[in-house]
Amino acid sequence: MTTGAFLARIRLNPHSREVQRDLRYATEMHKTLMRMVPDDLGDTPRRDTGLLYRLDETEHTSILLVQAATPLTPDRLPAGYGTTDLKDLSPMFSALRKGLSVHYRITVNAAKRERLPLEDKGRRGRVIPLVGADADQWWARRAEGSGLHLRSALATTSNPVVSGRSDVSPVKHSLIRYDGSATVTDPELLTTALLAGIGRGKSYGAGLLSLAPAPLR
Repeated sequence: MTTGAFLARIRLNPHSREVQRDLRYATEMHKTLMRMVPDDLGDTPRRDTGLLYRLDETEHTSILLVQAATPLTPDRLPAGYGTTDLKDLSPMFSALRKGLSVHYRITVNAAKRERLPLEDKGRRGRVIPLVGADADQWWARRAEGSGLHLRSALATTSNPVVSGRSDVSPVKHSLIRYDGSATVTDPELLTTALLAGIGRGKSYGAGLLSLAPAPLR
C-alpha cells in the first residue's frame, strides 16, 4: 500500500491583516491552517489529520509549508492570505530506501521535562528549552530514532513563537531550525516520523521534517 501525504506551499501576503495576526500569534496561525482540513473531525483534529506546518522566512518572503494526511483545501483560507501550490508527497514516500542520501530541514521545539525531587512525586516538572550543544544532541538522538543518520546539522535559532494573545504573561515556545544532510537508515521509522512530526510544539510550527534527494558525488 502506498503511503502518502499532501503539501501546501503558501507564499504569504505580507499586507494581509490575517497574515500579520497569525505571524504574531501561533495559536491563531494554527486555527487558520486547520480550515484547510475537513470539519467535524472530533476532539483531536490536528492529530487525526496529521497537520503539520513550518514557516520558512527569508529577507524578502515568508513561505508557509503545510502538510496533512488528507487533501488540503486552500480556498478556505482568508481572502488574500497568499498564493498556494499543492503537491502530492506519495512519490517521496515511495522513494525512501535504506542508504538513500537526503538533504533535510526541520524546525524543532527542543526541550526536556524538569526532574522534580522525590517529595514532589506525582507532580510534573517544567518543560525546559534546550540550547546550543544540548539542543544539537537532542536533534541527533531524535533523528537516529526516526531512521536518519545525520551527516551534518546547521542550527538557526528562530524568534520564540507566542501561542496566545495574553499581554500580561504570553506563552513563548523556543524554536530551532536544522538544515543538513543525512542517510536513511530505516525507511519505516522515517515514514512514521514524516507523517507524525518530531518532538513537541506541532501546533506552533514545529516538527515538520522536509526531505530532498542529495545529488550523487
